[in-house]
Amino acid sequence: MASRPPGRPGGSGARAAPAKSASAASAPAAAAAAAGASPGHPEDRALVEAYLDTLIHRRRLAANTITNYTRNLERLLALLGETRLAALDGAQARRLVARLHAGGLAPRALAAVLSAWRGLFHWLVRHRGYAANPVQGVRAPRAPRNLPKALSVEAAQRLLEVEPDDARLQADPELLRDLAMFELLYSSGLRRAELAGLDVHDGALDLAAGEVRVTGKGGRTRTVPVGSRARQALHAWLQVRGRLAHAEERALFVGARGRRISFSGIAQRLAAWARRQGMEGKVHPHMLRHSFASHVLQSSQDLRAVQEMLGHASIAATQIYTHLDFQALARVYDAAHPRARKK
Repeated sequence: MASRPPGRPGGSGARAAPAKSASAASAPAAAAAAAGASPGHPEDRALVEAYLDTLIHRRRLAANTITNYTRNLERLLALLGETRLAALDGAQARRLVARLHAGGLAPRALAAVLSAWRGLFHWLVRHRGYAANPVQGVRAPRAPRNLPKALSVEAAQRLLEVEPDDARLQADPELLRDLAMFELLYSSGLRRAELAGLDVHDGALDLAAGEVRVTGKGGRTRTVPVGSRARQALHAWLQVRGRLAHAEERALFVGARGRRISFSGIAQRLAAWARRQGMEGKVHPHMLRHSFASHVLQSSQDLRAVQEMLGHASIAATQIYTHLDFQALARVYDAAHPRARKK
């Protein structure tokens, strides 16, 4: 298949290679892969290509999402081998999912696979005259629900308890950048990709108004508040940004080479920062987003507002933070209620 166009910062523009385990591909598909050919019938590959182009140009999905869809659709073609897409039925689809599960694919990964397959066949029904979607009733095995890991309010304060005019920061523009990034992640609940994608002069960040505009998953744009501590840290970073950034670089946050900072760069800098601040355990960028959501919900009890600030399409995705809120209340109860204390 042709390669995807480059996408958002930190995302890969190239297609991910399909899985090559014996359990994930038929013998004909494996032989084709060994010969350097893409799996599946040429006409089916053309249909997949057309669908992916729709996701890119009409739905404007993120580059990482396109990469995942591409990998999972190529996995489908590899599993089918010489069988055509039009010949797939529900029973066969379930057998394919069972093969992937037996090959070690986790329930969450299987759910992503099925989402890509379901979307393809939905498009084929609407635009290519297919009679039915054979994946519509196929479900992945139930995955255990893991609650997101969030910092306590005290831990978040300890992580960010550094003044922008601190002598250490003033001597190192990278530390000023780091503080600005982490304050913004926690202040506004941004995703790592949204943070990396910010530009310096496009008007998305308005320090005077105390808000930032970002485009998240599904191309949804939202405007969220920026707290006073984050604005202070951002102002300090902007004063020294020119010492790191190339003159023509548009990115708000740049790495050591003066270009837009990478996703991995953000994670590595946060891990190092947390160690310097004496934090126990691993702290990653999405943990600051989880912490933002949990702490705002604890204070406001306004689930709908948190949903809007996080950019969730469905409130069901936001409701998981109510479980975190209950856990915090349960700890307070266990510590304070005389009938809850362990003897």
